[in-house]
Amino acid sequence: MSEAADDELTLPKSTVAKLVSEMMPAEMMCAKETRDLLVECCVEFIHLVSSEANDVCERDSRKTIAPEHVLSALEALGFDDMLESVRAAWDEHKESIKEREKRTKRLEKTGLDSEDMARAQEEMFAQARMRMQQTTNGGGSSAPDAAAAAAAAAAAAAPTAGAPESQED
Repeated sequence: MSEAADDELTLPKSTVAKLVSEMMPAEMMCAKETRDLLVECCVEFIHLVSSEANDVCERDSRKTIAPEHVLSALEALGFDDMLESVRAAWDEHKESIKEREKRTKRLEKTGLDSEDMARAQEEMFAQARMRMQQTTNGGGSSAPDAAAAAAAAAAAAAPTAGAPESQED
């Protein structure tokens, strides 16, 4: 990578500022120059680890850097004290991916396509609007109007399949 391209690589300053403020005692301040230096150090650390991980990856005759390559790179660079926390973060990441996949599979198991889900969502919104109107009106005379509006909204949102279109005589 060229030196000009390296100059363009950086980390979001707001993210670094947030991390710094979370790590420091509340009564302590951090100068802008110090935060800028931290950003530069972080970028350099990422370059160092990713370069070593790339070397490990190439030695393994792989084309994609895997988490194991990063762990090996940290170890080769002497960052053994970081391995446990990096492994913990990796395990946490794997768990979040599993949870996301479970949610996706649950949606797939419903057997509903996106149109059916949108229709069901509209029906739930209509029912919620009806309940909200009933509570704000104290269950007064406008509740049947709300029910009729909800039913009309649900009917409009869920046209029946195979229903004949109305024809004028």
